[in-house]
Amino acid sequence: MRRPALFWLLLAFTLCVAAFLVVPVGLSVLTGLTNNQFQGVSSGLTFKWVVKVWTDYQGPLWLSLGIALACLACTLLLGVPSAYVLSRTQGRWARAIEELLMLPVALPGLATGLALILAYGAVGSFRTHWSFVLVGHVLFTLPFMVRAVLAVLLSVDMRQLEEGARSLGASFAQRFFGIVLPNCKPGIVAGALMVLTLSIGEFNMSLLLHSPFTQTLPVGLADAYASLRIEVGSAYTIVFFLMIVPLLIALQVAGGRSKTP
Repeated sequence: MRRPALFWLLLAFTLCVAAFLVVPVGLSVLTGLTNNQFQGVSSGLTFKWVVKVWTDYQGPLWLSLGIALACLACTLLLGVPSAYVLSRTQGRWARAIEELLMLPVALPGLATGLALILAYGAVGSFRTHWSFVLVGHVLFTLPFMVRAVLAVLLSVDMRQLEEGARSLGASFAQRFFGIVLPNCKPGIVAGALMVLTLSIGEFNMSLLLHSPFTQTLPVGLADAYASLRIEVGSAYTIVFFLMIVPLLIALQVAGGRSKTP
């Protein structure tokens, strides 16, 4: 079947947009592997900048990964039950609560960070602890988990499934863990993908909330670009990919398995 000219035009446009987005990332990765950025690839390729980041900046790397995983755990514990309650309560109050959950996303990260500092910055050593950054990340990513799970719950007649299980004598815990969670697993996986990527890459709020002892990966990346050689900052990007890509692949594999009978 011969494709119309419009198809090839749209395909070319899509490839151009993809190249526009991917080429800068590829150049950044190549710079992190270049011996001297000013001389270009002709100066030779090396892994010394990646090794330097891995050896000298392990603190921000592991801290970012730990905060992202803790953020995922918190959003699962808070977001899944919240989405379940919102799916069972269709009314003005439920919609108002759902819109309030989106406020941290609508507001600039710096504004939310400043609000957290004003509210909790003077509470003991909380301001200098990594959990302070975690609170900001949870506020920012929780709406994405709630929305992803809620969309799946609203697409399934969960009420009828639960009524059937209750008529057979299933308790609430049995219905929630045996019916609700398995049915909303695709939403949980989609929400987890967004939470991990947003938490590891979050910069605006982390810049304001971090302390010298709680520097995250994006903040360290900005400092590297500003005060060190650009090759070190680009090597930060490579390490970032090495951290996040395996996590995303693992979640996608888990999501694919959840769809198989």
